[in-house]
Amino acid sequence: MSRITSLLRRSFGVVKEHVGTDHLGNKYYYIPEQKSWTGRVIRPKRLVKAANPNEFEYMEGSIPSEWDAWIRGRRKQPPTIEELSQNEHYREQIKIKAVEAEEKDKAMQAKEYEEGLVARPVQTQVKGHASAAQFGKTEFSEDPVSTANTFQPGSWTPPGSKK
Repeated sequence: MSRITSLLRRSFGVVKEHVGTDHLGNKYYYIPEQKSWTGRVIRPKRLVKAANPNEFEYMEGSIPSEWDAWIRGRRKQPPTIEELSQNEHYREQIKIKAVEAEEKDKAMQAKEYEEGLVARPVQTQVKGHASAAQFGKTEFSEDPVSTANTFQPGSWTPPGSKK
């Protein structure tokens, strides 16, 4: 520690070093280890001065993940501008690939439904209302249903077929 830095700390208190600013305007600072006027050692700290200091307006994504990792001590060096732009480009590419994969999956499902390889998902319908007299009563249907422990092999036949 230089004599000037030591003199500044004794004269003005905590000296913080500006490390960087993100694209949202948040400013990041590093406070090195120092001794208080009583001789007590104060550990080094990392802090952020939010561009929008209103706590109730904080939202997820207000601090980029690279800067968040630096603040929490999960990385030693603060992120560089090149790293931030490279990661942002990577995130955009992932979003594009996700949309493409989803469209491809929907097209494949539609083709499988058309060819009869996959059954369409069953649409469940609620019949009646809780206050109706028939609510909760058993309705007989030709459609197969789970019979749990009472199932006997060969007891069900497809609708429209004769035994």
